[in-house]
Amino acid sequence: MNDKRNEVPDSTAARVALWRALHVEADPPPHVLEDDIGLRLLAPDEDWRLRGDMDPQFTRPFRASIVARARFIEDLVVEQAGQGVSQYVILGAGLDSFAQRKPEIASRLTVFEVDPPGPQAWKRSRLVELGFGIPEWLRFVPVDFEAGERWRDQLVAAGFDDSKPAVVVSTGVSMYLTKDANAATLRQVAGFAHGSTFAMTFLLPLDQANPEVRPGLEMAEKGARASGTPFISYFTPPEVVTMAREAGFREARHVPASDLARRYFADRTDGLRPPDNAEELLVART
Repeated sequence: MNDKRNEVPDSTAARVALWRALHVEADPPPHVLEDDIGLRLLAPDEDWRLRGDMDPQFTRPFRASIVARARFIEDLVVEQAGQGVSQYVILGAGLDSFAQRKPEIASRLTVFEVDPPGPQAWKRSRLVELGFGIPEWLRFVPVDFEAGERWRDQLVAAGFDDSKPAVVVSTGVSMYLTKDANAATLRQVAGFAHGSTFAMTFLLPLDQANPEVRPGLEMAEKGARASGTPFISYFTPPEVVTMAREAGFREARHVPASDLARRYFADRTDGLRPPDNAEELLVART
């Protein structure tokens, strides 16, 4: 019997997409990221804004973190495309909408979205229904991780050229994987062509989070555990940088939330900013 839950985006992917839309609806401009594509794909009931995890005040730091990391990734992709990189791989793509929002940039790349088959098929169907279509440069790479399929093998089968550099990103994924699985991903990407870039978000241990966001993170952790997808791995910045270097990356650096705040939120007068010591970024290069 097919598990219907595997044929729609999981709750985490949906929440991220709705927070991105909520940023435009609830926060004054200038917006760090303007994205209502996920909201349109999901087409939730009109009362979605009344959900507890959509409360505009309670979710402010978390949606700030979500849009900050997305904007950082997109700026990184634009920078690398300008330097001649022509492949962009999104691991655990979920409801990512770069291809739909930035076709003038995405069409200069081959964009590979890696995700489980069920949710990915749902997304493809919705994109067609909404009139976005599936351009030739957008490649969906279904990978059944539970069946032991190797994402790199599937990537090459979808047309990825492993002799050329790529930007590879993984956001909101590392906490659901064991540390061994995270290390394996780092080793795989470290083996990509010289000049490739990997960007990954990671969660710091909850007891290191700022007090004002700790209750929200603890609530998210409990919700993830209850839904059968518990948070498994947390990293300190030195730990994740060391892991990347040991995996074989030529360079690795931690990008703290404070850097994103200075870059994208410095001129705001409403106090919106991503929290420190919660979810932060690793950027590594081959």
